[in-house]
Amino acid sequence: MYIIIRKYTKVRSVADAARRAKSGIGQMLRESHGFRSYHVLDGGDGVGVAVMMFEDRASASAANEKVLEFVQASLHDLNLGDPEIIAGEVLVNIESDA
Repeated sequence: MYIIIRKYTKVRSVADAARRAKSGIGQMLRESHGFRSYHVLDGGDGVGVAVMMFEDRASASAANEKVLEFVQASLHDLNLGDPEIIAGEVLVNIESDA
C-alpha cells in the first residue's frame, strides 16, 4: 500500500474544504485504479490534512495529480496555499479485529 498525506496550514475553513472535497474528490477517487481510502482531518488553527491510501505508488501518484488540479480549480477561494506533501510505502498496517 502507498499513502499520500497533504498538509495545508492556512485554511480559512477546514470544515468547508472537507465538505467540498467530499463531493468533488469523492467520485474522482472512487473511480481511480487502486484507491483504498480518503480521510480529511481538522488539525486546528487553520491546519487541514488529507490522507489518501492506494494499492501502489503509481495509482496514488496519478490520483494525486487529479486531486491537486481539483483543489487548485475549485477550492482556491479558501486560500489553501501549497501543501506539504508526505508520501511513502506502508511498512506496518494494524487494523481492528472488530
